[in-house]
Amino acid sequence: MVISASRRTDIPAFYGTWLVNRLRAGFCMTRNPMNGVAGRIPLARPEAEGIVLWTKNFRPFEKHLPAVADSGLPFYVQYTINGYPPALERNVVEWQRSVDTVHRLASRFGPRSVVWRYDPIVFSRLTPPEFHLDNFGRIARSLASATDQAAVSFVQVYRKTRRNMDRMAADCDNPWWDPPIEEKRAFVRQLAGDAAGSGITLTVCSQPEIALDLPSAHCVDARRLSDVAGAPISAATLPSRPGCVCSASRDVGEYDTCPHACAYCYAVRSPDLAVRRFRSHDPESEYLFGAPDTSPDRCGYADAECERAPS
Repeated sequence: MVISASRRTDIPAFYGTWLVNRLRAGFCMTRNPMNGVAGRIPLARPEAEGIVLWTKNFRPFEKHLPAVADSGLPFYVQYTINGYPPALERNVVEWQRSVDTVHRLASRFGPRSVVWRYDPIVFSRLTPPEFHLDNFGRIARSLASATDQAAVSFVQVYRKTRRNMDRMAADCDNPWWDPPIEEKRAFVRQLAGDAAGSGITLTVCSQPEIALDLPSAHCVDARRLSDVAGAPISAATLPSRPGCVCSASRDVGEYDTCPHACAYCYAVRSPDLAVRRFRSHDPESEYLFGAPDTSPDRCGYADAECERAPS
């Protein structure tokens, strides 16, 4: 079984101490986001075979890497580096700093240890197509030799995503649009050419209707974990949503807990709610947030390890 940490929140940026505590304990508790039923997820061998870490800021987690090594679980990082303006990514570190972090990871663990995510692609007044062509190419060149794969997708317009994006558009005078499918197909092929020029393979995440002949992303990938570990890791393909081709995994995150305040985020209903939950987080708890016998917003704890913790 592969551990996903996490599609639902940025654990390396904000909750690294909690994750390390749970690795030492050998398990964590989660709640099913659909029905609230509690579940126990093993975080030690032989049940757990590896970890995929999802983040926009790995720097706070670097100090925890010895503890991850002690767990004996191989890992790789799905590292989102978009370089977007604050209207879209309010509390995300500068992209250049993240590039530096990727190079440090690659120098220690090899380029298979990091997948670059340019995700999601958002067309807006501040980020029109020409912005992305220039921005993507610049980041790709800066990541040459540090990663072998980029994963892209266009923003998924869920109901809460549309609500948050529309609020951003009004507050920041930044109207956005969802381009037609043929435009998306042509656009990702332009990005694929730019990525190839830097030795990076472009993959498309969970959107086969625009990928066509481009490879699918396999974001949770037992094959990549096997390469990192130097030993075979087997996991069946188990999609997390339509179009997904990921290996089977268990996610240890919680929705509505990431304070990055990205306007396009599908995992956060309200940035204010996410900040409240971030501040009430207890790194000693078995749950990342709000164990069943506690009140959701019970204290003023703030995780000091995050470099850009919102005030």
